[in-house]
Amino acid sequence: MTTATFPMQILSDRINQMQESATIKMAKLSRELKAQGHDIIDLSLGEPDFDTPQHIKNAAKEAIDKGYTKYTPVPGYTELRKAIVHKFKRDNNLDYTIDQIVVSTGAKQSIANVVFSVVNPGDEVLLPAPYWVSYAAIAELAEGKCVEIPATIETNFKVTAQELEKHITPKTRLLIFSSPCNPTGSVYSRSELEAIAKVVRKYPQLYVLCDEIYEYINFTGERHTSLAEFSEVKEQVITVNGFSKGFAMTGWRLGYIGAPLHIAKACDKMQGQITSGTCSIAQKAGEAALLADLTECQKMVAEFRKRRDMVYGLLKQIPGLKVNLPDGAFYFFFDVSAYFGKSYNNQILNTPEDISLFLLNEGKIALVSGEAFGDKQCLRMSYATSEDKLTETCKRMKAAFALLQ
Repeated sequence: MTTATFPMQILSDRINQMQESATIKMAKLSRELKAQGHDIIDLSLGEPDFDTPQHIKNAAKEAIDKGYTKYTPVPGYTELRKAIVHKFKRDNNLDYTIDQIVVSTGAKQSIANVVFSVVNPGDEVLLPAPYWVSYAAIAELAEGKCVEIPATIETNFKVTAQELEKHITPKTRLLIFSSPCNPTGSVYSRSELEAIAKVVRKYPQLYVLCDEIYEYINFTGERHTSLAEFSEVKEQVITVNGFSKGFAMTGWRLGYIGAPLHIAKACDKMQGQITSGTCSIAQKAGEAALLADLTECQKMVAEFRKRRDMVYGLLKQIPGLKVNLPDGAFYFFFDVSAYFGKSYNNQILNTPEDISLFLLNEGKIALVSGEAFGDKQCLRMSYATSEDKLTETCKRMKAAFALLQ
């Protein structure tokens, strides 16, 4: 009798076909170079450099002392979901019940829960481009078909309601976008969202996933607008938010949705088979974050605005770059296409990926290629770091570009 043997390298088609996150890949490359002794400035990840505010950390310590160390309900503690209901009403004029709230291990899991709950194989998922890298990966994992709606720096990387409608077909199931946007920092105005709502309500089979994780980092001077505020489409809209950006709580891994009840129940069911309830300590910290005043958040936002203005001035001084002034988040997404076709050491640079690797190796700065975000002209730069590092980054970038022939 012979025993069948199988090579250890066999993996599923879905994992073989899945792209590694470009932001995580670049961060990994920069860590490897740092380990080799290189002085790398890593601006690849979207992570505030501020520490979590003290009152939030105190709430976590208190939770440990009070014994919040057991399994939690799948959709989250009742107290946290009540705090999220309060936040939606206070900040967004949205009325939800706690049954419409599902807390997850980061907003990324919230997004995945929604996509897997509504997308069938072959369904079309609309992605205004540029878009966050994981939207497409998650949609493709659910066997959806991604349909990009391209925008450019000339339109501040925003699509119009008319452009959106041109891409809707009977197979369209889900629209995913963020405002403020990762990677561009663009913010959709109330009038722009109202126009989108008028289109969405004409297609009852269409859901919209609105990623509002950067809600508090908004420089427009206007109140943040949620698409779900337009009552005619509220039952089609799932709002995703979390704590990582506005509260500097990236490592706490805490996100949530406000959604129509049947969507929330579906996400609860999905999560129950994947991770169950998220970390008890993080949830108590999140509750404290939402119920306190936002003074500490506002201090961080003021610093982000200061950095944005400084970096904008520095980037404008680099020949060949096309730069716009982002209205939110903490990224610049600038056009480097003027350098396509140029070379260094006989190596021709034809894509943003080529340029990002050139800047990593020659400029010792880690930025992310726009190709991962559905754009073939740009690079993303996070400015969530100190002014000294940002100034040095722009200095190195200008010097590196001057090497190209």
